[in-house]
Amino acid sequence: MTQQLTIVLSQMTQAVGDLAANADAMRAVRARHPGADLILYPEFQLIGYPPEDLVLKPALAERAAKLLTELAAETADGGPAMLVGSVERDGADLYNIVALLDGGEIIATRRKHELPNYGTFDEKRIFAPGPLPDIVEWRGMKLGLPICEDGWLPAVCQHLAAQGAELLISVNGSPYEIDKDERRLTQVFASRVAETGLPLIFLNRIGGQDELVFDGCSFVLNGDGSTAHRLTDWEAEERVTRWTKSAQGWACEAGAIADWEAHPADIYSAMILSLRDYVERNRFPGVVLGLSGGIDSAICAAIAADALGPDKVWCVMLPSRFTSQSSLDDAAGCAEMIGCRLDTIPIAPAIEAFDQMLSGSFADRQVDITEENVQSRIRGVTLMALSNKFGPMLLTTGNKSEMSVGYATIYGDMAGGYNPLKDAYKMTVFALAKWRNENVPRLSRNRVAPVMPDTIVTKPPSAELRPDQKDEDSLPPYADLDRMLHMLVEEEASVDDVVARYGFDRDSVVRIERLLMLAEYKRRQAPPGVKLSTRNFGRDRRYPITHGFRTG
Repeated sequence: MTQQLTIVLSQMTQAVGDLAANADAMRAVRARHPGADLILYPEFQLIGYPPEDLVLKPALAERAAKLLTELAAETADGGPAMLVGSVERDGADLYNIVALLDGGEIIATRRKHELPNYGTFDEKRIFAPGPLPDIVEWRGMKLGLPICEDGWLPAVCQHLAAQGAELLISVNGSPYEIDKDERRLTQVFASRVAETGLPLIFLNRIGGQDELVFDGCSFVLNGDGSTAHRLTDWEAEERVTRWTKSAQGWACEAGAIADWEAHPADIYSAMILSLRDYVERNRFPGVVLGLSGGIDSAICAAIAADALGPDKVWCVMLPSRFTSQSSLDDAAGCAEMIGCRLDTIPIAPAIEAFDQMLSGSFADRQVDITEENVQSRIRGVTLMALSNKFGPMLLTTGNKSEMSVGYATIYGDMAGGYNPLKDAYKMTVFALAKWRNENVPRLSRNRVAPVMPDTIVTKPPSAELRPDQKDEDSLPPYADLDRMLHMLVEEEASVDDVVARYGFDRDSVVRIERLLMLAEYKRRQAPPGVKLSTRNFGRDRRYPITHGFRTG
C-alpha cells in the first residue's frame, strides 16, 4: 500500500470554449512533473468556467468526451494521473464532473451534487445534480472529490468522510470578491476540515472571463486544521505537495505560505487581470479612452497601461469651451507620467453643428441637460470612430456610484467595450488612485509611479459640461452617497434602514433610491466590467427595468 504520494496543484487559467488549448495546457503541466503521482486541475478545466449556455451545444459535450478519452489514453505512459474537470452528457442531462485519469483509462468520474444558483451562478439552469458522490479508491488512497459548491456546504464532505475518505480534493472555479480569499480558507473550508477531521486540498483557477476574475489563492489544510500550503494570488503556479501516511492518516509536508494582497492592492490586481484577459482574448490591439483630467479616466488609463503596457493605451482629450485649463494640464501630466499616447480633438465644431441642426426644433426651449448630453455623445461618437478606424477597444470610465444613480450619458460616456470601474464606488476610486501613485502593482507591465498629478486626486469631481459644474451640486458628498448606495445595493436595505444607521436626511435617501431604480435601463445597456463586490450590476443584481416598488 502506498505510504507516500506527490500531488501537484496546477493553479492555472482557462480559455472558455477552446478545448484543444485547454487540453494542451494540461498536457504541458503534466510533462513538467513526470515524477508526480497526481496532477490536479481547476474545475471545468477542459471546457473553461463559467461556460454559460455555450455548454448546451451538443458538439461541445461530444468534443469534451473525445478529448477526455485522449487525455486518459496518454496516462498509459506510467506518468502522473490527472484529475480533470469537464462536462458529461447522459441522455438529456448535462453534468459538471471531475474525471480521474490513470493507467490509460478514465478510472472514475464524479458528478457535482450541489449546484449553485445565486449571484453569478446559474448551474441549476444548465446542469442536473449528481447524487451524493462515492469515494474513489486510487493507489491505496481513498479520495473524496467534492466539486466547488460541494465543499462550500457540509453535506457532501460529511458523506464522503462517512464512506471512509482519507483526503478531500476540492477543485473550484471561485470568482474573486473583496475579502473572499480569507473567507474561503478560514471560514468555509476550515469548517469542512473541522467537521470531518480530514486533510483538504482547495484548488482554484486564475484569470479573467468577461465580468468575472479568478484570483487563485489555492491552499492545503491538514486534518488538524493547520495550513500546509498557500499558493499565490492572481498568478499561475504549479505547487508540488508531498504526502505521507501514518497511523493518524495522511498529512501534507509543510510548504510555502504565500502572502495574499490586502486592500486596495487586491482590487487593483483584479482590474489589471480582468482587463488584460478581456482585451487579449478578444484580440484587440490595445485600448482607447477619453482622458478628461478627472480621477476616473486617469485611473482607467493607469489600469490599462498596467494591464497591457503603455504602448497599447491611446488617450484622447476632447475639450469643449467648458473644459478648464487645469483639466487640460492634468490630462497631459497624467499621460506623460503613464507614458502613453495623448491626442487632443476639440469638440467645439461638432457642438456648433448640432446647435445649428437642432436650432429649429429647440427654438422655444431653454438650454438644459439635453445640451450637456449632446456634448457627451459627441465625445462617444468621436472615440468610437477612432476605435472603428484603428482597432483599439474603447474603454468607458464611469464608476459604480455614478452608474447607480444614472449620472452617465447613454450612448455618450457609457459607449465602449469594457469598464474597469463598473463595480468600484467613487471612494474606492480615490483609494485606488492614492495607492497607485505610491505603489507599482505586482502584475503591472508599466513599472512607474506615480501615474497622475496629485491635483487629479484632490480636486472636486466635475463633468465640466456647464460653467463651474461640480458633482456635489446635485449629489450628496461621495462619502455619504457611497454609504447610502452600499446599503441599498449590497445589503438590499430600505430607506429607513439607511436613515437609522447613518442619520442621513430621509428625503435625500428617498431621492437616491429613486435615482437608483430609474437608472436600471441605462445599466442594462452598459458595457461589462469586472465584478468586485457581492452585488455587482448585471450578474448579481438583476432588477426589472420597469417596476413601481420603493421602500421610502
